Amino acid sequence: MILTKAQYDEIAQCLVSVPPTRQSLRKLKQRFPSQSQATLLSIFSQEYQKHIKRTHAKHHTSEAIESYYQRYLNGVVKNGAAPVLLDLANEVDYAPSLMARLILERFLQEHEETPPSKSIINSMLRDPSQIPDGVLANQVYQCIVNDCCYGPLVDCIKHAIGHEHEVLLRDLLLEKNLSFLDEDQLRAKGYDKTPDFILQVPVVMLCPLAVEGHIIHWIESKASFGDECSHHAYLHDQFWSYWNRFGPGLVIYWYGFIQELDCNRERGILLKACFPTNIVTLCHSIA
Repeated sequence: MILTKAQYDEIAQCLVSVPPTRQSLRKLKQRFPSQSQATLLSIFSQEYQKHIKRTHAKHHTSEAIESYYQRYLNGVVKNGAAPVLLDLANEVDYAPSLMARLILERFLQEHEETPPSKSIINSMLRDPSQIPDGVLANQVYQCIVNDCCYGPLVDCIKHAIGHEHEVLLRDLLLEKNLSFLDEDQLRAKGYDKTPDFILQVPVVMLCPLAVEGHIIHWIESKASFGDECSHHAYLHDQFWSYWNRFGPGLVIYWYGFIQELDCNRERGILLKACFPTNIVTLCHSIA
């Protein structure tokens, strides 16, 4: 799904005042029925992450953490089965999984002889049954399963979706009988920063938006929506490095992108929202 900047801004504006819940996502789908669920979820997640980055510091002051911890303790004393942590996170507009991490770290600092390591915290968040307090374990679990933007469950889902689209792209390349090297093969050759696939025989994508075809040497798969923030970061950290090393390439944003971002075609970076069907090997295009 390719959106104009104005269409994207309209969706993003609707997210300013809604909590990061599945109920909010359903309302967003009702508001924009022509957009796919996957596209809206990707935009929803990215916009919320921007918000969390902007407000992160205020939740990590010693005063804020102590206030949250005391509110948690008072809440579970009244009703340990109620979603105290989840309600607190929603009230102060902080991601439930991140709130769970704050309270878990504070709890362990109080009850353990040595400060908890990051690996221990991460392990407990992935498996709350390891938390040495049943009430807190249940509270953390409620936060993890109800957070659709952060946390180990979300990380696992994102990793699986990313891998699924890389496999899909591999299958499409094989279907087109295109010879390629994947990321693992390139790293085995000593490359440190690589795209997902390098085409061993360059192809020309017959683009309807241009008079001449564009030569493609590599393809990068992104199982997300390409907004301004993420795309500019990818350009800086990945795409231009690929261009410098391997030549022009193609980025597939499987959940769409902002149309105006596809402005580097003549410089050698093309954007698509799906695998292009109108490609031929370079030798065929010359013949």
